[in-house]
Amino acid sequence: MDIFALLMWPIKWVIEAILVGFHWVVTSLGGDPGSGLTWVLSIVGLVLVIRSAMIPLTVRQIVSSRKSLEIQPEIQRIQKKYKGKKDQFSREAMQRETMEAYKKAGTNPFASCLPLLVQMPIFLGLVQVLTDANAVKPGVGLLTIDLARLFSESTLFGIVPLHMTMQAGFATGSIPVIITAILLTLIMCATQFYTQLQIMTKNQTPAMKESPMYKQQRILLYIIPVFLLVSAWLFPLGTMFYWLVSNIYTLVQQLIIINKLPTPGSEAALAREARLARKRQRMGLPAVDEAKPGETQAEIDIRTQRQQPRGKRPKSQREG
Repeated sequence: MDIFALLMWPIKWVIEAILVGFHWVVTSLGGDPGSGLTWVLSIVGLVLVIRSAMIPLTVRQIVSSRKSLEIQPEIQRIQKKYKGKKDQFSREAMQRETMEAYKKAGTNPFASCLPLLVQMPIFLGLVQVLTDANAVKPGVGLLTIDLARLFSESTLFGIVPLHMTMQAGFATGSIPVIITAILLTLIMCATQFYTQLQIMTKNQTPAMKESPMYKQQRILLYIIPVFLLVSAWLFPLGTMFYWLVSNIYTLVQQLIIINKLPTPGSEAALAREARLARKRQRMGLPAVDEAKPGETQAEIDIRTQRQQPRGKRPKSQREG
């Protein structure tokens, strides 16, 4: 066993355990063990478990992004300080001061990539698990050869094999496979594009929209769907269902974050403040929270985002 296979072994074991566990649940509820629908529902369950387990990482990413936003003036000051200096000493000094600024703020420029870095080996592990199952090979854990055979022979509605790819559909002239693969691909691309578009248009401050990173995100907004199109051509339908459900999960999660915990100063934050102000006015409370002694505006923003106003009138009003 090579080092890569050794590193992937525990990931594949967990994936198989969750997948087989949901397959058992769906089968116990009356599902056909060899049905493609049973396996699709098992894949949906796998996505929900994995993505729910990653919620703490997502929260950490949000907190890190907030801190990174707070130190942008300092980062810009450092960049301006060394602007035009190309010598190695200046580059090293700028990099050192930049990392010190991030360290002082309790974050780092790569923290926002953590959820993606965690998802990639999980997705790769799933591809390996389903590839072995398609070849009727037993997994490293609970995916027995009998279950692998059931998966490799499973079909949706009796006409769409989950082990086939869009490429194989065109090669064999299978219209049901081609239509299913195209529909999955279109929904995948649409959800990915809309999720990123919401983040860029509603959850970015004016300062963030002026940064080089924002321009890179705009490029990725159009590159990622192209990558999805290429991937959809090669990946089996079973893997595409995982990707599709994961994209939908991300979309819903981002809509909740943008609505409940937007970036301070963004369009979404202003809309949320307006909603809260109208709600507080209906309750007879001041439209804006008063600052506590020594409290900064950023701390007010974070506090008001965490605390929702209660649906009760003040005690003085109740007594009156």
